[in-house]
Amino acid sequence: MFEALPDQIVRISILAVPLLLGLTCHELAHGLAALALGDPTAKLAGRLTMNPIRHLDPMGAIAFILANIGWAKPVPVNAMYFRRPMRDMMLVSLAGPGANFLLATLFAALFHLLLPLALTQPELRSVLHPLVLIGQAGVVVNLMLAFFNLLPIPPLDGSNLLAWLLPSRLAESYLSLGRYGFMLLLGLLILSQLAGISLLGSLIFPPVGFVAGLLGVPL
Repeated sequence: MFEALPDQIVRISILAVPLLLGLTCHELAHGLAALALGDPTAKLAGRLTMNPIRHLDPMGAIAFILANIGWAKPVPVNAMYFRRPMRDMMLVSLAGPGANFLLATLFAALFHLLLPLALTQPELRSVLHPLVLIGQAGVVVNLMLAFFNLLPIPPLDGSNLLAWLLPSRLAESYLSLGRYGFMLLLGLLILSQLAGISLLGSLIFPPVGFVAGLLGVPL
């Protein structure tokens, strides 16, 4: 099915479903967790939806396609609704990567279900082979989204996990760096290019490869 298409178009076609689903479920999980803990902000903003357009950040999607690092438009969360703001923000933050880990497991199941059929049913190969590739990509994409967001760089999800472990005053100072968070990420990317290494890749790819191996899916 994909043989006659340019490589970049094939790559984007395979990544499109896992990426949109991964970003959408990630942000939806944040909103649902916040609602369960008493914060209706995301619900009132119309963000508790599976419509990817409501969650998509165009720059984040382009960044993922070009650099394998991406993000969605964050759902609004108001910690004033929480009984224990620091703990509850940590739980809301973990819900996003948790959704991506669950999706990676489901895509792995799809991969293992369809791969034997694609190998033994040549008449169905044109249909099954793209689905196998999408299953494989779904594992990798969701694991990358999960581990990238778990980096302890404000405003990524991992920063709220680390803040929960820090003394309150230090946590507030640390989280205040969130306004510069994407500048820090950009700086890391530039530093990586200048040094000829992938600093973010060296942090993300090893755990992605490890978990993908546990799921039996090759990178």
